[in-house]
Amino acid sequence: MIIKKNISLKPFNTFGMDVNAKEFASIDSLKDLIAVLNTNPSRLFILGGGSNILLTKDVDALVLHINLKGISVISTSEKKVKVQVSAGENWHEFVNWSLNKNYGGLENLSLIPGNVGTAPIQNIGAYGVELKDTFVSCEALSTQTNELKTFTKDECDFGYRNSIFKNALKGQYIITSVVFELSSENHSIKTNYGAIESELERTGIKTPTIQEVSKAVIAIRNSKLPDPKILGNSGSFFKNPVVSYSKFEILQAQFPLIPHYKVSKQNVKIPAGWLIETTGFKGKTFGNYGVHDKQALVLVNYGGASGETILKLSIQIQKAVKLIFDIDLESEVNIL
Repeated sequence: MIIKKNISLKPFNTFGMDVNAKEFASIDSLKDLIAVLNTNPSRLFILGGGSNILLTKDVDALVLHINLKGISVISTSEKKVKVQVSAGENWHEFVNWSLNKNYGGLENLSLIPGNVGTAPIQNIGAYGVELKDTFVSCEALSTQTNELKTFTKDECDFGYRNSIFKNALKGQYIITSVVFELSSENHSIKTNYGAIESELERTGIKTPTIQEVSKAVIAIRNSKLPDPKILGNSGSFFKNPVVSYSKFEILQAQFPLIPHYKVSKQNVKIPAGWLIETTGFKGKTFGNYGVHDKQALVLVNYGGASGETILKLSIQIQKAVKLIFDIDLESEVNIL
């Protein structure tokens, strides 16, 4: 393991922001991770797939690029299998691995960018499924004591795009591996969220397999979301806001066509993309950055934009949504 100095992070973030790291190390083993922590760096910055971050300035810290690899089945039982996955594995490649084994539970989370180790931090989710639905536990290394700790699902305190690692334990642990429990037969197929059912109907599929659900999700995402390898972005920039039923009824009286999803008896989720589109931001360009023309949730870097300009645009959008709908949009991406 080599600690490099003054390294550009442009290849390591999907927005393609060309900012520099004061120091940088690629971590390929737990031994390397412990060794670099033993150097007692004054500041640490943990980087996984770089898919959920907006870098607005140079990183005055030691950036650790977590590149731990490995997938293994650790136990099997009737209709279930537990799989341990190292933090540096690409999320979508892991989903494909599970589908090739005919293990179910992750198909709705196909094509989400990023790595496995950062997925629990955000409690990633899509099309009615969240990571916590299959999560069993994770191992994480304390940045203060260098000790490994196992966190159960309850200890992770998962919420909507949230976990204990974004709050009380932020910056205190580095996730090294995650254990999932997947179905090995009699899969629970979930197609009633978003456009999955209509996509399956379009292709003439009435009784889909988990592989066919995955293909439908991929088709939908490809039709709406730009490939970060071609166009800089971090996927959905904002969380879908959750409001009370009383708040929703007021909005529905003003906007009869407002889409929504029931969260509980008290709350309703409203698609942030619809709110942003209704404010008129969808497809707007501002020189070398803007809002994607197919999905208003996605802010894009057309090339050479700075993180500061993307951040200013996001604030403009938040103010517009607040003014029209009296709803506070929260960023889904982490902003530095």
